[in-house]
Amino acid sequence: MNAQAAFDSPTTSAGPDFNAVDAATLDAALLIDAYRSVRSATERLIADLGPEDQNLQPMAQASPIKWHRAHTTWFFETFLLERELDDWKPQHPAYGELFNSYYNGIGRQHPRARRHLIARPDQAEVTAYRDRVDDAMVDWLQGLDEKGIERVAGRVILGLNHEQQHQELILTDYKASMPDNPLARTLGQHPDPVRAGRVADAGWRSFDAGETEIGHAGPGFAFDNETPRHRALLHRPFALATRTVTCGEWAEFIADGGYRQPLLWLADGWAWLQENDVRAPLYWHDDGTLETLAGRRERRADDPVTHIGFYEAMAYAEWAGARLPTEAEWEHAAREAPIAGHFADAGRYHPEPAGDDGALCRLFGSVWEWTQSAYLPYPGFEPAPGAVGEYNGKFMANQMVLRGGSCATPPGHVRPSYRNFFYPVDRWQFTGLRLARSE
Repeated sequence: MNAQAAFDSPTTSAGPDFNAVDAATLDAALLIDAYRSVRSATERLIADLGPEDQNLQPMAQASPIKWHRAHTTWFFETFLLERELDDWKPQHPAYGELFNSYYNGIGRQHPRARRHLIARPDQAEVTAYRDRVDDAMVDWLQGLDEKGIERVAGRVILGLNHEQQHQELILTDYKASMPDNPLARTLGQHPDPVRAGRVADAGWRSFDAGETEIGHAGPGFAFDNETPRHRALLHRPFALATRTVTCGEWAEFIADGGYRQPLLWLADGWAWLQENDVRAPLYWHDDGTLETLAGRRERRADDPVTHIGFYEAMAYAEWAGARLPTEAEWEHAAREAPIAGHFADAGRYHPEPAGDDGALCRLFGSVWEWTQSAYLPYPGFEPAPGAVGEYNGKFMANQMVLRGGSCATPPGHVRPSYRNFFYPVDRWQFTGLRLARSE
């Protein structure tokens, strides 16, 4: 089954709407429907892959698909079933360490870089683990009264959003293995030439300076790092580019010596460039082709550029006589924009040209957009109490904020206040850039 069919399946009837409402207002039936929808989407996403494909770990930052499937299951077992069911028996005493990612408050973790060495449990045993936890979750939720559902709904929805994040990682981590696998099974579809069309002309949309508010303001779900909503100052009038930078424009940057001019680069970026001999976005080949999850194909000038790191985005902006937006500018511009675009439900896991609709094209979906903002706590930020509070807060150092979602993001998962974050050198996500300038 391909990915398009996975998201079109009638069993996903809950759709993404569970993120748009207050979790406490969901009844047991809606919560169970949302749970089944997200969990089954993960399984259908990898239905075309075999056990060998699920064991690949192309680099230390990535994880095998089998591990993603087990870890998301461990999350529900650890933060819900073990805490709520007195008679719950763990699937296996070793799973608590093997599939704990980084929760020090829970216990030890298997080293991330050696997850590919976890031969057992195998794919079938991980599937059995998922099935057992799914059955227990549904049985438990069906037995809760209204107050019980209201008490646990927030944690269930957090677990579902956690799994949606891993659905995106499954795609990007698997893609990272494909250049070393000439016989790799592909995922998704090639671009639809009718839908893709031609790229919109580059333009700018202006915004006034002044005070604005950023951060989440209910009633739907948000991660703790999006809170509290607070005032932010837009110091000067600014403009955002109406679309993201394209492959053709990036090729001009390369041809003009963009990767050879030290004055364009931050000091750390230039050092990274020399140490790693980087001369193009990740997955670009010298013969004009690039790697996609659907297979290697010709690079198209109108496609949004993707798989670039923060240092590259900063150097390009300097070369273009512009800059990256701050996250406050991006969110201010996006607050009235429809949350629509090229998401994973299209089943085409590569960004495509955005048509000109007279507004800011594809703020959501397509590519995650680097901002110039460091990933830091908002004023008054308080992580959730206990080990689950390790989810976001402890990573607020040395990383940069990205906004908007990508072609691998599940629909309904992002919103204007959503803050993604990666290190400046990370390039294996679907990352791109939208230029900004002060006016």
